[in-house]
Amino acid sequence: MRSVYLLLVPTLLLLLALPVSEGHYNDDFDDGEDLADFDDNDFAEFEDTNDDPTAEAETAPPPRAAASSQPEEDEDEATVELEDGQDGFEDSETQDQDMYSKYDQEEFEGIGDMEKTSHSMKDPLIIHTVPAHLQNSWESYYMEILMVTGLLSYIMNYIIGKNKNSRLAQAWFNSHRELLESNFALVGDDGTSKEPVSTGKLNQENEHIYNLWCSGRVCCEGMLIQLKFLKRQDLLNTLTRMMRPTCDQVQIKVTLNEEDMDTFVFAVGTKRAMARLQKEMQDLSEFCNDKPKSGAKYGLPDSMAILSEMGEVTDGVMDNKMVHYITNYADKIESIHFSDQFSGPKVMQEDGQPLKLPDTKKTLLFTFNVPGMGNTSPKDMDSLLPLMNMVIYSIDKVKKLRLNREGKLKADRNRARVEENFLKQTHAQRQEAAQTRREEKKRAEKERIMNEEDPDRQRRLEEAAQRREQKKIEKKQMKMKQIKVKAM
Repeated sequence: MRSVYLLLVPTLLLLLALPVSEGHYNDDFDDGEDLADFDDNDFAEFEDTNDDPTAEAETAPPPRAAASSQPEEDEDEATVELEDGQDGFEDSETQDQDMYSKYDQEEFEGIGDMEKTSHSMKDPLIIHTVPAHLQNSWESYYMEILMVTGLLSYIMNYIIGKNKNSRLAQAWFNSHRELLESNFALVGDDGTSKEPVSTGKLNQENEHIYNLWCSGRVCCEGMLIQLKFLKRQDLLNTLTRMMRPTCDQVQIKVTLNEEDMDTFVFAVGTKRAMARLQKEMQDLSEFCNDKPKSGAKYGLPDSMAILSEMGEVTDGVMDNKMVHYITNYADKIESIHFSDQFSGPKVMQEDGQPLKLPDTKKTLLFTFNVPGMGNTSPKDMDSLLPLMNMVIYSIDKVKKLRLNREGKLKADRNRARVEENFLKQTHAQRQEAAQTRREEKKRAEKERIMNEEDPDRQRRLEEAAQRREQKKIEKKQMKMKQIKVKAM
């Protein structure tokens, strides 16, 4: 019995100690860790510490600062986690050693230096200087700066040039308005309304051309005034004028009634202008075949020349008052052109000459140069007022001018000659046109016969066409016989 009691006492002590150790064990593993692993690690803890204490000291990482702030009651847990980490480091080192031992040191020379190369990767970075063309400076945008500067220059030149042309046109109109309104009933019709209405202002065609239409005067249908200024709004044209200066112009075209002008062609102006007009204008090239003649006979400057159909016309036009205007304002007069056969510049067609004469009108043309050679001021526009008086005088002068009988016959012969020459030049073209019309007519007739469904009617149409062709052939033969008999 005594031995039984001796066995029961240790058993009770074990039973009492078991719940206490079990509760402590569960508290350490609240996170659901495996109990079996803990048992293994528990034994491994004693084995590792007994086997290699120096390795533990070498491989252990430095303690964290946060661990010192934890309470003392968590020191046991911290030591357990640290020891687990030591096991992991030791295992990885042994695995690396085993892996490197499998390779031949002579074949893989760089394996031993891998640790050295890892330290060399931590060398400081070398920062190179950025090239000049990649730096963010104003020199990198010189092309954009040039483009923006050119665009701004073009816009500023456009605004300044347009405003200057507008001021010059308004200055001319203000100085000539009283004279025009005293000679014409309508000044400034824009043509937008059905009935003519005097607007009393210039019509702007574009930035450098202004028009003014006047009508309602004896012996003329109307007068068109064009102010052709330089293209000051165009920057390229402005730069070109620096090399080759030119001047503004005023062009006046007066259309006369058919009964208020006799048959003649006359022109006076600078020698260069006369040579150019004789080549370009249809009427001057046909009726004034001679070279431009000097006007020294009538007291004109040496720079002026005359083109005339006949001498009688020159004597009739160049009276004392006309010579006075031309002499005193020779620097402003480009050309004066009077013609009853005016049709404009020569017409050059791709297919050849036109088959009929162009329509003509009795017209007076005046071209005046504005002084200043491009540097025109509003005062220069006022200086053109005497030339407008000359235009009014020329209208009345041409109305009164009448050729004598011999001059009238000579003018008629000249017009007949021009028409005959034109018919000769266009004879071949007119023959080709007539032949084309005949062929088209025959083709249309054959198509009509072929489209006929009735065979009898188709046969009768063919016989009628053959008879007409036979009659034409017989007529031609008869004409040839008559010509031979007359020749004999």
